[in-house]
Amino acid sequence: MRLTAYSNFCLRTLMVAAVRSPELSTVQEVADGFGISRAHLVKCVHRLGLWGYLENVRGNRGGFRLARPAAEISVGDVIRHTEEGFDLVACFDPEFSDCPLIDGCRLKVALTRARDAFLAVLDATTLADVTANGGDLVEILELAGPPRHDRRECLAVAQ
Repeated sequence: MRLTAYSNFCLRTLMVAAVRSPELSTVQEVADGFGISRAHLVKCVHRLGLWGYLENVRGNRGGFRLARPAAEISVGDVIRHTEEGFDLVACFDPEFSDCPLIDGCRLKVALTRARDAFLAVLDATTLADVTANGGDLVEILELAGPPRHDRRECLAVAQ
């Protein structure tokens, strides 16, 4: 099974939003960080916003950020939005299968179990899980991370 580039780009976008949270990120930052097309990412960010994963802020200083905590975003849920379907072979859809074994095939049973196990792992994996090394990701992608407040700075501002 291979996920589409669209799924990959959507997950990468969410990962950047997670490691930069609560700050805004931009499509250009993601495009530059990963070396991928800005045009493809615009579509990803738009859809991720429609699906409730991102809050998209328009305007000169706009961008996007997570619409809910990373721990509440299941990778499996994202994949179900971004992929067309999970029919691994033609016989998964009897309407389009011409296989004579369709009613007695044990291969289909094994492939169904494998697909279900794949999705179960992704369902149990959150965006927080895959970005737990956020500092490393920020460094690798050369992104500005979330603001880090020095305790002394916070005390000086409070006074």
